[in-house]
Amino acid sequence: MLAVKELTKKYPNNDYISADNISFDLREGEIFGFLGKNGAGKSTTIKCITGIIPFDSGNVSVCGYDINKDPIRAKMNMGYVPDNHSVIEKLTGREYVNYVADLYRVSKSDRIERIRYFTNIFNLEHAIDKQIKSYSHGMKQKICIMAALIHEPKLWILDEPMMGLDPQSTADIINYMSEHSKKGNTIFFSSHNLDIVKKICHRVGIVNAGKLEKIIELENNQANQSALEEEFFRITGGGLKRNTLTYPSANTTSTNSSDLEN
Repeated sequence: MLAVKELTKKYPNNDYISADNISFDLREGEIFGFLGKNGAGKSTTIKCITGIIPFDSGNVSVCGYDINKDPIRAKMNMGYVPDNHSVIEKLTGREYVNYVADLYRVSKSDRIERIRYFTNIFNLEHAIDKQIKSYSHGMKQKICIMAALIHEPKLWILDEPMMGLDPQSTADIINYMSEHSKKGNTIFFSSHNLDIVKKICHRVGIVNAGKLEKIIELENNQANQSALEEEFFRITGGGLKRNTLTYPSANTTSTNSSDLEN
């Protein structure tokens, strides 16, 4: 689904290598978490994968399409949600999603049905025909997600999707991530929330100082789930004093394991 081979990116006039020889493969139907401290290289790696910025060496392919050699086909199989919910705020939610649907050549009948579906599951019926500039942070994030999914991408990439969201919005997004993966699609997302990562991810990669230091299997592995936090702090040098950090608790999402199965 996604193959990243020896991806390297160094910004001009900077001695620091933001993505240093990163390699990994993602499977169909997998939810893959990408963990690291601020500045570790998560967003740079994601922007290279999505083709937003060029990289110095290595290869990225999406569904077999090289992001450099065949960028249109690669991107047609990809949906991307940035960390800044960038949207055209003078448009209504429906107008914006339709605009993105045009870019991905989604048929009129398909987009009508999909907008209706996403508007319902994300509780945006009251807002879909209002200008986006009137939306809350969480509502803008949901519109970004709707736009990223309107063409039913095989690969869904999210950069800090739950940052600053209220519990209900977080729960809505988590539940759909699980649903999307069950259709055989792959999800790759960066996060600072270890509790959410432990609950929904099949595997997780830990990046530090631009290097992908370790990939940990979480699915059906209680020992690894329990040790994830300790391993994250060991790799990133963050120490083990959880109460000094600001990771939100997964309990604030008002979901439990049964919710994530629905």
